[in-house]
Amino acid sequence: MEKLRARIATSGVRDADQVRRMLSEVLVEALQPGWERSVRALPHSGRPAVVLVVGVNGTGKTTTTGKLARVLVADGRQVLLGAADTFRAAAADQLATWAERVGSVVVRGREGADPASVAYDAVRQGIEREADAVLVDTAGRLHTKTGLMDELGKVKRVVEKQAEVDEVLLVLDATTGQNGLVQARVFSEVVDVTGIVLTKLDGTAKGGIVFQVQRELGVPVKLVGLGEGPDDLAPFEPGAFVRALLD
Repeated sequence: MEKLRARIATSGVRDADQVRRMLSEVLVEALQPGWERSVRALPHSGRPAVVLVVGVNGTGKTTTTGKLARVLVADGRQVLLGAADTFRAAAADQLATWAERVGSVVVRGREGADPASVAYDAVRQGIEREADAVLVDTAGRLHTKTGLMDELGKVKRVVEKQAEVDEVLLVLDATTGQNGLVQARVFSEVVDVTGIVLTKLDGTAKGGIVFQVQRELGVPVKLVGLGEGPDDLAPFEPGAFVRALLD
């Protein structure tokens, strides 16, 4: 807001429409429109791209994994899904449903199996099948559970024995406000988050948390969930976001 006040003071603007346009420009600049927001999901060095999807329960993490697989498959890529959320049988079943729906393959273990082992197997099979990308859905760990967060770090380390982890996408519920920022801090310390996925932007909340998250973590919001439909996952566009924010 200080930047906006300074601009108004130096420009002599008094018209409300001009102030609104100036506010829009300041907000878009704050969202770092020049940042790279594409999801790195192309194979390299003879190995598939590996994407870890992390976040707490209830944010839409597993659904986001399935929707991202749908986007990649529609783009002609071969995708393998890893159901590493072994503590919640429904998560593996949900991911298997997505795999069947989009024409992909899912690797899963028994309920309660070591998540790192399942993630390792998923990447191994991805390499053997010459997949373009392996998307690993991790457990929806509570960010206050230190042991479980350590386990998430273990998943990443084990996967990296076979292939580089290209993306760690943190899924945040846009309606959680300050709590979402706390989650972002902790996950970033454990697994070096490379991008944010904001879900539930179809509700009344406008997702203003994006400004704080990007500023504090120094990583971009890459994708947004705009609804419950299978195609309601879209690239994040700062200009469009600010226009919706000001409507």
